[in-house]
Amino acid sequence: MERTFHMLLYRAFHAQRNYLRPCLGQIGLEIGQPKLLTYLANHEPCRQREIANYFEIDSAAVSRMLDSLEKSGFVTRKIDEESRRSNLIGLTDKGRKAQNIWQEHCRDMEKIMLRGFEEEEKERFADYLYRAYQNFRDEKKEDA
Repeated sequence: MERTFHMLLYRAFHAQRNYLRPCLGQIGLEIGQPKLLTYLANHEPCRQREIANYFEIDSAAVSRMLDSLEKSGFVTRKIDEESRRSNLIGLTDKGRKAQNIWQEHCRDMEKIMLRGFEEEEKERFADYLYRAYQNFRDEKKEDA
């Protein structure tokens, strides 16, 4: 196997996605939606713009995902009394249940992925990934 960082990251991401994908159908979610439920579980109620900023994705893409999640009964939108031009997004009971199932599946995936790692190695690995992400963020700021 090629051991360049980009290929190792790609293969790890692909393996993770393949492990998690069957869970999506079981709980009635589509690709990209679980991360929104996870964000909402920790930050609800919030505005659509907050979600888009956090994940660094287009607000229109978030809107489409939220439309689908709302139609499926996972989230609710209500008018923000402080700013009537925006909605506050929150989880329904169905959304909380789906998010809990998703989190449990993610914990199982992490146990498999990090099998044989010492606690200190896990912490260093998380730090390395965070630092790599920050390097991209810093590069993006320099280009702006």
